[in-house]
Amino acid sequence: MSEAGTTSTNGRGHTVELTIPARAEYITLCRLALTGIGRAWPISDEVLADLKLALTEAASNSVRHAYADGRVGMVGIRYELFPNRLVIEVEDEGGGFDRSTTAATRAELTEGGLGIAIIRAIADDVEIGVHPSGKGSRLRFEKSLE
Repeated sequence: MSEAGTTSTNGRGHTVELTIPARAEYITLCRLALTGIGRAWPISDEVLADLKLALTEAASNSVRHAYADGRVGMVGIRYELFPNRLVIEVEDEGGGFDRSTTAATRAELTEGGLGIAIIRAIADDVEIGVHPSGKGSRLRFEKSLE
């Protein structure tokens, strides 16, 4: 089951959060939520299409790699909406991303090694790190809407 919620962020913007099972069939929900945000916020169709691609890559990485031990965990998606930018964060509590791996090994983390490169090409800023709990991964990217 997935969960969704909306909260205000102290007058600076709005946050929409979605939690889905780490299964491929739920990635569509992430894209649908972003489509709804795009209709309510000033996001051009071209930018929205790019953001949906970046989000699909980020969520797919969590689904494919976070819970390789066979268990089905959860993936959290946070959309932070500001008047001039959108921040998207995808996090999981799976195996995590080992920052000490070689560049070649990191490239293998996504199908064809292009997922992170696609996100970096679309977004204005990308952060890849450890989930706040200390386990798992967190990928955060930002796109200017101006």
